[in-house]
Amino acid sequence: MKLILLGTSGYHPSDRRHTPCLVIPSCGVVLDAGTGMYRLGRYLQTDELDIFITHAHLDHVIGLSYLFSVMWEHPLSRVTVHGTPEKLYAIEKHLFYHDLSVRPSFDVKPLAEETPLADGGRLTHFPLDHPGGSLGFRLDWPGRSMAYITDTTAAADADYVDKIRGVNLLVHECFYPDSRADLAVKYGHSCITPAAKVARAAGVGRLILTHINPLLEADYPADLSTVQKIFPRVEMGEDLMEVEF
Repeated sequence: MKLILLGTSGYHPSDRRHTPCLVIPSCGVVLDAGTGMYRLGRYLQTDELDIFITHAHLDHVIGLSYLFSVMWEHPLSRVTVHGTPEKLYAIEKHLFYHDLSVRPSFDVKPLAEETPLADGGRLTHFPLDHPGGSLGFRLDWPGRSMAYITDTTAAADADYVDKIRGVNLLVHECFYPDSRADLAVKYGHSCITPAAKVARAAGVGRLILTHINPLLEADYPADLSTVQKIFPRVEMGEDLMEVEF
């Protein structure tokens, strides 16, 4: 199964990266709807689309207003946006306030404890510690699994570690270098070394780091060799990166 990273920045896009949006084209599943969403139409392989929103901060939802372009490139018979009731309400009230943005045609659906996915899969969710609240997602199919963790402070003893245990692929945010751990805690984001420790503690197969700070000229001052001593199968995510899991 293939995952494509349509956006790997956090906060705002840069010349190199757009904000969070991941797609599994074969089953029409999108995780977050950041500015990378405008690329979605060229990759979809289904006529139905399920978009799962971790939280309602603008860098994760503004791409919902791009659905007109997505459906121009790839007509869709159904689009459903899944999230917690309070985040869906915030999107409807604020992002699609009539003087601010035109609302594309899509349904909204509060997240159930478990959501069935195409090809025999299922998605489960769990809370993450972030200002205003956020969610982590785990997606399981027979013989394969992945987790998506964004907008939280990584720690090997965090509650969410048990929820992602043993997944083949972990996509985890990494907004700050280790030197800014103070900001990571203050704003509810992660540093590179704690993210690697999470992957090791959870026994995942592979770690892709995403939600990268757009203000950094390079990804991080140090190369990955340091964190590879903690967790060897770690890579920096890049826009349009394709990941088999």
